[in-house]
Amino acid sequence: MRPSVTLKLATSLDGRIATATGESKWITGEAARLEGHRLRAAHDAILVGVETVLADDPELTARLPGRPVDQPLRVVLDSRLRTPPTAMVARGDALILTAMEPAAIGAARVERIDAPDGRPSPAAALRAIQRAGAHLVLIEGGGQVAASFLRAGLVDRLEWFRAPILLGGEGRPCVAALALAKLADAPKFRRLSAEPLGDDLWERYERI
Repeated sequence: MRPSVTLKLATSLDGRIATATGESKWITGEAARLEGHRLRAAHDAILVGVETVLADDPELTARLPGRPVDQPLRVVLDSRLRTPPTAMVARGDALILTAMEPAAIGAARVERIDAPDGRPSPAAALRAIQRAGAHLVLIEGGGQVAASFLRAGLVDRLEWFRAPILLGGEGRPCVAALALAKLADAPKFRRLSAEPLGDDLWERYERI
């Protein structure tokens, strides 16, 4: 059985994760960010694409006030090995999955996996994560990674934090192109709950 996959989104009301210039800190408020860290603590792997690493240099750690946390495995999908060795994610335990021959990047482990279109296959990525001992995966970005896992039918749940702002069509979408020809082909989810978090809204969905 493959790992369970949750896609976490923190967006504007119109589903944007950043302005056209890439500004994204912080779209959602403090309460939503705290829940995001709780979600990290509840998973044993956090996955992002290299564009997120290059844009934000995230630590991808779970930080909860007054509570020690077993840190999840940090995973980066990096087709062409663009992760800088100085990146926060390349310090300590991390797994970089690539379409190229492995090369040293900081302290991270680098593994080549199937990449039929030049990008690491979502299914192959999950197999590599499972081999590393992780079974609960939290995807945190970006839009291309979200779209690739949705197209492959590999997203089981959505954790969606929406801020009460609008960024417009020039903003960067939380999900890149899905290449849908018909509405019937769209990934379908059932809403489980919706609750306010400060000024934000937290919605939870499961795949139908």
